[in-house]
Amino acid sequence: MQYFAGCPNVQVVTDRLEELGVDPAGVRFETVASPQDAERVGFRGSPTILIDDEDPFEEGSAPVGFACRVYRSEAGAEGAPSLAQLRVALGR
Repeated sequence: MQYFAGCPNVQVVTDRLEELGVDPAGVRFETVASPQDAERVGFRGSPTILIDDEDPFEEGSAPVGFACRVYRSEAGAEGAPSLAQLRVALGR
């Protein structure tokens, strides 16, 4: 998971992953520390979930940048994917 320090939605994603049976110890956390880092890694906002180095929630129009990420869910715009979205992305 790519994120920037202080992002409150990292814990939301971590909690949801745990709820789906994903051990947080198996999640690689990568801090994106600056706008330059964001550009270098193609960061689409915090938090960005990568599964096998692919972003299952990527929207072609989402800009690369050092910003908060917004996910479109069944409940509207959120700072993290919903449980249902994560379940689909993880194939569970």
